[in-house]
Amino acid sequence: MRILILLTLAFASSGMWADEAAPATAESALSAVATLRDETNWLWTCIAGFLVFFMQAGFALVEAGFTRAKNTVNILMKNFMDFSLGSLAYWLIGFSIMFGPQILSGIGFGSISLADNLLIVDGKPDPSKFTFFIFQLVFAGTAATIVSGAMAERTKFVDYVLFSILITAFVYPVFGSFAWSNLFNPDNKGYLVEAGFIDFAGSTVVHSVGGWAGLAGTIVLGPRIGKYQDGKVLPILGHNMTIAALGVFILWLGWFGFNPGSTTSVANGTFAIIAVTTNFAAAAGAVSSMIVTWILFKKPDIGLTLNGALAGLVAITAPCANVSISSAIIIGLVAGVLVVFSVLFFDKIKVDDPVGAVSVHGVCGAWGTIAAGLFAEQAFGGVNGLFFGGGIDQLLVQLQGVGIGFVWAFGASLVIFLALRFTIGLRVSEDEEIQGLDILEHGNEAYPISK
Repeated sequence: MRILILLTLAFASSGMWADEAAPATAESALSAVATLRDETNWLWTCIAGFLVFFMQAGFALVEAGFTRAKNTVNILMKNFMDFSLGSLAYWLIGFSIMFGPQILSGIGFGSISLADNLLIVDGKPDPSKFTFFIFQLVFAGTAATIVSGAMAERTKFVDYVLFSILITAFVYPVFGSFAWSNLFNPDNKGYLVEAGFIDFAGSTVVHSVGGWAGLAGTIVLGPRIGKYQDGKVLPILGHNMTIAALGVFILWLGWFGFNPGSTTSVANGTFAIIAVTTNFAAAAGAVSSMIVTWILFKKPDIGLTLNGALAGLVAITAPCANVSISSAIIIGLVAGVLVVFSVLFFDKIKVDDPVGAVSVHGVCGAWGTIAAGLFAEQAFGGVNGLFFGGGIDQLLVQLQGVGIGFVWAFGASLVIFLALRFTIGLRVSEDEEIQGLDILEHGNEAYPISK
C-alpha cells in the first residue's frame, strides 16, 4: 500500500495530473520518503536493540558454564535481575543523568528526572526518542551484567541486587554523560565529547565501566575458598563448557546488534562495514588466544579461547566504525593475547575473577579504546590515528578517556562495595560458599538429583 501511494504521488509530481497539483504532491512524496526513511531507521535500531537484549542470555550461559554447578541458579537470578531492576533504575534516574540537560555544562552529569520527561514532546510520545531509549537501556543492562561474573560464587544476593540498581542508575550513566551525552541532544556535550573521544559503541563506556566495577567488587570480596593454597593458584573449573560455548556464540550474534546498531541508521550501509570489522576482530581474538594457550599449557584451552573471542569483540567495540578489516584483525589478535596474560596476572596477584570478566571487559575494553587512537582512518570516518599519519593527539585523548573511565568506575564502585561490606555484609558465610549459593540463597538447584 505504501508503495502504491508513493507511485501515485510520483506520477502526480511528474505532471501527469493537473499542473497546479504538482508542487503539493511533490512535497508530499518527499515527505512520505522521509517518513519511510525514519521508520526504517527506527525499525533497524529496535531490532539491533533486541539482539543486544539477547546478549543477556549469552552472559548468563557463559557465567553459569564457567562456574560450579552448585551456583548456577544464583548466576541465573543475578543476570535476570540485572536487566529487570536495571530497566527500572535506568528509567527512573540513569537515562536523565546520561542524556538530560547538564548540571555541569561542558563536563557532564544531567539533571535527575524520569526518562518520560525527555521522551514525551508536547504531551505525545516521540517514536524516535523511544527508539533511542530502548537501545540505550539494553546497553545499560550489559554494563551491569558484566559485574556478576567477576563476583560469582561468594556474593550475597541482596548486595548484588543493590549494586545492580546503583550501577544502572548512577555509576554507568555518569561516565556515559562525559562521553555520549550528545547522542540524544547534539548541544549536550560532555567533557570527553568536547575532547573528540572515540568510543563508537562502548569499549570503555559500557565494557570497561562494567569490568572496573567488577574489579572493585572482587577485591573487596576476596578470593573463593580453596583458590589459593601454599602460594599456588588452584584452578576452580567451570561445570559446563557446552553452555559456556553456546553463550559465547549468542554474545557474538548479539554484537552484530551492539556495534552495527550503534549507527541507528541504515543510510550509506555503514552498519555492514561495522559488522565485518566486528566479526574479524572476534575471530582473530579466538585464534590468538587458542595459540597462546597451546604454547603455554601444551594444549589449547577452551575457556580462554572462548574469552579470546569475547576479548576481540570488546576491543573492536570502540573503533569498529573507524578501522579497516586488517586493523580490526590486528586489534583482535592483540586482545586475544592480552586476555590470556591478563587472566594469569590477576590470578598471580590473588584477584579471583571466576569468569575472566575484568580481563575481557576491563582490560580489553581499555585496549580497544586506545587502539582507536592508533588505527583509526579518516576514510572510515573521523580522524587518522597515529599509525595512519594522524599524530599523537587522538591517542592522548583516548588515553585520557580510558583513565577517567577507570578512576570513576573503579572508585565509585569501590566506595559502594565497601559500604555494603561494612553495613549489611557483602560475602556469604563459609558454610554457604562450600555448600553452594543455590540452596541457601534461593532454595533451588539447577541440577537436582532425583531420589
